[in-house]
Amino acid sequence: MAKFLIEPHFRLQEWIAEEKDYFRQEGLEYEFRELMRSTGGKIHDKGDKVGAYQSFEEGRKSNVSCACHWTVNVAASNGHGKMMTDVYSVAPAGVFVAPDSPIKEPSQLAGVPVSVGYQSGSHYSTVQALEQYLKPEEINLVYADGMLFARMEKLFEGSAPAVHLFGGPYYFAEQLGYRKVIDCTFMIGTMIHGDPDPEDLRKFFRALRRAQRDLDLRPELYTHYYKNEFPDRFHARMDTRRWGPGERLVFEPYTKDVYEESFEWIASRGIFPQGTMGAGQYEKATLSLA
Repeated sequence: MAKFLIEPHFRLQEWIAEEKDYFRQEGLEYEFRELMRSTGGKIHDKGDKVGAYQSFEEGRKSNVSCACHWTVNVAASNGHGKMMTDVYSVAPAGVFVAPDSPIKEPSQLAGVPVSVGYQSGSHYSTVQALEQYLKPEEINLVYADGMLFARMEKLFEGSAPAVHLFGGPYYFAEQLGYRKVIDCTFMIGTMIHGDPDPEDLRKFFRALRRAQRDLDLRPELYTHYYKNEFPDRFHARMDTRRWGPGERLVFEPYTKDVYEESFEWIASRGIFPQGTMGAGQYEKATLSLA
């Protein structure tokens, strides 16, 4: 039988569980693969209008993967995996500008290019946050600056006037004095790929639950793990002692009401072309181990 394949998703919990041997203590036979640092962050630099949803279309190799709940919702609706409803997570995020930027209020982002990942958490959550202040035609999203590290670097270089960041890059920009104009914190969903043994899934999530408790109790002991997935070229400037715990796993149901409300929200904003979101049937798109 093939080993359970784990790829960390730029959060701390998998690293804590791996270092503390929680996966093996739960009896999980697995392989741990890191792709972010080993590719110099290039795995996130996919080009224009290629984001999280497109990676589900291509197919992901790990047994469990994550993306914003909106994309997982639609990808599962289209048969690119099963959305697990026993757990979700919440990632701190925001739109950042340079320290000397004249933009200080969300309303001042009208017409300003904001770099996001196409059909990724940054895309939806920026719309969700800015539509409180701006008309739809005033929200100017740019998809060509790549995924997380690519657009972070463009912000640091001064070639992008406003950028959505989450997780480690969020804390890094904050450390360096970049200004958060608006908070865009969002939910992340879990996707199950292939046909893993349900008991292996239970072992995996029991280990992550233990790691989450460790992180809640003493976050300062674990923020150094961010360096495990940051390209080496950034390490000298990073002071992860100042950073926060990042994405938090929530072991509560992602309910049918939440699924359907999110599906309708995506459709009403025209984020996907009409007729491409699948059936949106919760019972067929989701999986629960409860």
